[in-house]
Amino acid sequence: MQLTDNQQDRARGVLLGTAAGDALGAGYEFGYPSPETPIAMVGGGTFDWAPGEWTDDTSMALCVARALESGGDIDEIADNFRAWFAQNPPDVGNQTRAVLSQATSSGADMAAAAASLPGRTGGNGSLMRTAPVALAYLDDPAGCRAAAARISDLTHADPRAGEACQLWTHAIRYAVLHGTYDGVSEFLDEADADVRAFWQPLIQLAQAGEPSDFPRNGWVVHALQTAWWAIHRCRDEKRPLPAALELCVRAGGDTDTTAAIAGGLLGARWGASAVPQDWRDIVHGYPGLRAEDLDRITTNIIAAKELS
Repeated sequence: MQLTDNQQDRARGVLLGTAAGDALGAGYEFGYPSPETPIAMVGGGTFDWAPGEWTDDTSMALCVARALESGGDIDEIADNFRAWFAQNPPDVGNQTRAVLSQATSSGADMAAAAASLPGRTGGNGSLMRTAPVALAYLDDPAGCRAAAARISDLTHADPRAGEACQLWTHAIRYAVLHGTYDGVSEFLDEADADVRAFWQPLIQLAQAGEPSDFPRNGWVVHALQTAWWAIHRCRDEKRPLPAALELCVRAGGDTDTTAAIAGGLLGARWGASAVPQDWRDIVHGYPGLRAEDLDRITTNIIAAKELS
């Protein structure tokens, strides 16, 4: 697929927006900043992040992205997850840790391990990493949704987690191509009736409500609602990308993750050029990458899909 200059800027915004939101929220994770608290990419927080350092959210997204960059498959993504986990990262979600702590040798094995977990399995850990899938399927909306669900299943067996990844990845893909958020409504219009019946009122609540209406944003549903609330609330701001990411952080809770989720769609809508330069200058993280590396990976993902 041949992209225009504006589409290329928006494509480059997907990974950069994810990383910027993640790094912005990292220092406030599990907290609830007061209205007077300045929000900046200062690092610190529970895991003492360096200023501009991204967390497990972007690290796992890059495990996906680097497999897509080389034209790899679900097994390579699973391999990348295991390699990242072997580095003993400081911040790993409980559900993801439970899966990656098990010995698996393929993507199918990993998904089976995830499916075997008891109790609630609908955390936000697959939604936080779904953004790069859109870049590999810009010309294939059905393939985009299928891949998002399959990658979600590697660690999160709950069908709502898979649906959230499908919805968000579809919206990111649409925003890169068309420069609007209409992919959310398009997904709902085309979804099966039961999926639409579940998600449509939740999206409407996110648009009309407040974070107190969806406070458990470690759960995939409330995480998506928090991200969409911030995006919708800031749609008319002069600088909607940084404004919405700041709102995600001010909503509190799992701030790095909700901001990373929002950042992928914000970057797809407004482009890499909308990410403040001072953020771009310092954003960095596993595996030793910076903003320019995210640009390179994005270009390679799109090129790999064109050649496959």
